[in-house]
Amino acid sequence: MIVLTGAAGFIGSCILSRLNQVGSKDILIVDHLDDSDSLQKSGQVESNLKKANLRNKEYQQYFDKKDFLKLVLADKLPAQIDFILHIGACSSTTLQDARYFRENNFEYSCHLAKWALARNVRFIYASSAATYGDGSCGYSDDHTRIRQCKPLNLYGESKQKFDEWVLDNAAVDKVVGLKFFNVFGPNEYHKGDMRSVIAKAYTKVVEEGKMALFKSYRKEFADGEQQRDFIYVKDAVDIVMFFVEHPDIHGIYNVGTGKARSWNDLASALFSAVGQRPNIQYIDMPEAIRPRYQYFTQAEMEKLQHSGYQKPFTELEDAIKDYVKYLSRHTYL
Repeated sequence: MIVLTGAAGFIGSCILSRLNQVGSKDILIVDHLDDSDSLQKSGQVESNLKKANLRNKEYQQYFDKKDFLKLVLADKLPAQIDFILHIGACSSTTLQDARYFRENNFEYSCHLAKWALARNVRFIYASSAATYGDGSCGYSDDHTRIRQCKPLNLYGESKQKFDEWVLDNAAVDKVVGLKFFNVFGPNEYHKGDMRSVIAKAYTKVVEEGKMALFKSYRKEFADGEQQRDFIYVKDAVDIVMFFVEHPDIHGIYNVGTGKARSWNDLASALFSAVGQRPNIQYIDMPEAIRPRYQYFTQAEMEKLQHSGYQKPFTELEDAIKDYVKYLSRHTYL
């Protein structure tokens, strides 16, 4: 039996779909679909979109995340659980609620990890490239360098804190942590402001033939030439499934492509995918995020490759072309 947290979310629902595709249906899914959640930006609409991510998916039982945690703490989970995929978390990079991040991201993860470790249950969890901060300490997933990371926001800090907990508790050789870089693709429709730029810009590109990117405030980067390691969600799920299928491999790994691309590249690919000529407007970056803005991210992927993962990554242009097929069917964006 599999436990999948964050199952109605972006990456989690894509993992659930892939598990179904390979024949796994004995799955306990965990999430939070209560419309009254004060952290929801658009209430009913956002919650309904999240519920839509579970449509046509097969699983044994759904638990609200709070109810599931009660079962964990009371040691009332089924004895036949084979592994836990802990993907659920608050991923907002702008939320300023330290207590919520501590309870929802860090402490929740600790409770699940302790339960799994005590019973020798495989535990795979989602970390984040947000832990790397401005990149001044590089983007290496070498365990000896993880403590050097300096996140720029509370979300990144919550993920960094749990990575360090894994190290402090000598669990790094017993669990798998996945540092997701800039993941984009189907099923992120409910994420509001946290959606990818592709999802947010799509409608305007189609209807008005233009999109906006932030200006650069560093002389070494021209406007739109800030770079990110963009990874298509289908590729990210491939990596997750690699660790599901290889229970003998442990550690903390980057989940990126190892190839940084510019926002201009991304914008041009989006215009091309919808048959439009590029028309990019460079706008002022809000002052509040300028000190915390990442100008460059690029995952070091050698460690994953050495573990045995050899599947090639989808080129950005091909990934965006594929994603546009999904976006064209969701007119409410």
